[in-house]
Amino acid sequence: MKIATILGTRPEIIKMAPIIAEINRRGINQIVLHTGQHYDKEMSDNFFRDLEIPTPDYNIHVGSGSHGKQTGLMMKGIEEILLEEKPDIVLVQGDTNAVLAGALVCGKLHIAVGHVEAGLRSFDMTMPEEINRRVADICSTMYFIPTEESAINLLAEGFSRKNLLITGNTVVDACFRHLEIAKKRGFGEQSLKDLDIDNIDNILTLTMHRAENVDIKERVVNIIDALKELSDMNIIFPIHPRTKNTLENFGLFDELNNLDHVHIVKPIGYLDFLLLTSKSTLILTDSGGLQEEAITLDIPALTLRYNTERPETVTAGGNILVGSDKDAILGNARKILDDKEFADKMKNAVNPYGEGNAAEKTVDAIEQYYKEGLLNITAPEEVMDSFSRKMAQIEDDITVSEFESKENALVHMVFDGDKMRFPADELNINGMMITYDRQE
Repeated sequence: MKIATILGTRPEIIKMAPIIAEINRRGINQIVLHTGQHYDKEMSDNFFRDLEIPTPDYNIHVGSGSHGKQTGLMMKGIEEILLEEKPDIVLVQGDTNAVLAGALVCGKLHIAVGHVEAGLRSFDMTMPEEINRRVADICSTMYFIPTEESAINLLAEGFSRKNLLITGNTVVDACFRHLEIAKKRGFGEQSLKDLDIDNIDNILTLTMHRAENVDIKERVVNIIDALKELSDMNIIFPIHPRTKNTLENFGLFDELNNLDHVHIVKPIGYLDFLLLTSKSTLILTDSGGLQEEAITLDIPALTLRYNTERPETVTAGGNILVGSDKDAILGNARKILDDKEFADKMKNAVNPYGEGNAAEKTVDAIEQYYKEGLLNITAPEEVMDSFSRKMAQIEDDITVSEFESKENALVHMVFDGDKMRFPADELNINGMMITYDRQE
């Protein structure tokens, strides 16, 4: 068996590192393909060595550009490599242009796609990431899903439960694995050493880069006004170059930088940032990945967004959406800082993304699919059976798999009277409403 992994951005490398390491540990033939869609020191070979994983076998060096140009160049480069390497399955992670390009190429070449972190939905079609993740799911054969809620998103869109694998999120594996590496190394960034992060309290780590925040002056002003009143916090703000330019254009950068309790630093490396996060009292962010890392590391998070494709973090109680509303930011921050019971409840929120064994579950499933020949994508050789779609209230003591066997059916959706449930084989559906396809 040969597994190919496509990487394009820093979050993809971070989240795929545990899977790449697990594949190597098992001695499975593997190639890693990097699109090179943008470059910084964290995307260099040193970053892969820092995370203790092999450097990529291929780098397409696409560079930056418009969505269409970048995706097209990626597809060309990926196709050439896959035609030569002929992998049995290609793994993509998340919702970047690299994911879109890789999934589309594999779909056309009839190569199985394994989508890691499948099923996330913000339901905001103005976000390019939402389009990318939806298209990738359409092209995929295996779906490695972080939570039951994400699996239900896919069921609602008509995907067969047979290919939906709730593994947990590799962000948990990555946090635990990489934090140990970071602790051994200590802070490498001079700016963090100068701030003496190891010996200060009440750290608020701030990240802000999304266009819906930084490109709208009113929202930026509201956020800065909230930061002004959090003067008892040590606010560490690794600032994205684009965010800095926008703040300067709005005439707001100096105002923020002159606050004694706000420490603006240049972008810092992943391991430094993970160590900083672990030492924080509070996270204020508009990043999707940081919402996951915060709940994994038991750090309360306030998210500067009005929607999120990580709603499980909110439902679990470790994350609160505050948008750019000054009162919401301040009110929730003060509760976390001043109300120990409230803060402890957020810190002790059950992590919806699993226990840190997502990589192991993912590779287990791939090996099983390969052994059963389920990675082979071929044209159908039999005339399609007709089927009828039905809904039923179940009054028998029966599991999903037992019902499917008895009725020659495939269960799609299950409602227990309170919420939707994922139709796992062993789920007893007595008293529940189901929808299913029945072969005629």
